[in-house]
Amino acid sequence: MRYYVLDRGDSLSVELAEQFHKLAGEHGFELDAKSPEIVVSIGGDGTMLHAFHTFIDRIPSIAFVGVHTGHLGFYADWKADELPELVSLMGGKGGPGTMKPRIVNYPLLEVEITKKSGTLSYICLNEFTLKGTDGTLVAQVDINDQMFEMFRGDGICISTPSGSTAYNKSLGGAMLHPTIEALQISEIASINNRVFRTMGSALVLPKHHHCDIYSRKEQNLTITLDHISLHLNDLLSVKCRVARQKISFVRYRPFPFWERVRNAFLD
Repeated sequence: MRYYVLDRGDSLSVELAEQFHKLAGEHGFELDAKSPEIVVSIGGDGTMLHAFHTFIDRIPSIAFVGVHTGHLGFYADWKADELPELVSLMGGKGGPGTMKPRIVNYPLLEVEITKKSGTLSYICLNEFTLKGTDGTLVAQVDINDQMFEMFRGDGICISTPSGSTAYNKSLGGAMLHPTIEALQISEIASINNRVFRTMGSALVLPKHHHCDIYSRKEQNLTITLDHISLHLNDLLSVKCRVARQKISFVRYRPFPFWERVRNAFLD
């Protein structure tokens, strides 16, 4: 098995990465930084985002697994003291009754940014946000090439289902099961008056729909794509849709999504 490990950089995560390499060597795994079959993220959800974007060009051929060393990890199935069990299962040596690993595929967000100076394309695992840097954002929001609303406020967040438990949740958006092929639009502190009218609630679009956002004044803007930030003053539009690609996670044991939600927010 070809693998690669990406850790958060803190002392515990680095120590666990070294332990993983040692265990992997004992099981005959091959360390491969260019074309791994499995990428192991050791840290938190931010580490998984970094791992995802590191291997963005190889998403169809890679599966991810997360080891949790932080306070909250939706993308991590394993705890720090469970590395020996994880490596044993990865090597197919989990003992009698060991479950075969299951691959789950979650939808991603495709974002096309058009500026006066050119076009940029990105894929997001969690969300895309557009915010005014010096003041409020003024933007026209179209759904399926039809004008939907004229927005004024702090910004707009468009999330994937797996990212719906992150920034989207803090904005009052719904938590969607990550297998649902959809995107969610949530407002960030919208202003409603006679000129600017918005829905005031999150919207969920299916995979065959798309959302376009048009800048409607000269403004300095901050775009965030997962953990990547861009500062623009020449934005024309942003097109968002469910991406054709999906991310793959390898499950060596059951860990239902709603159990993750309960553990994170209720227990």
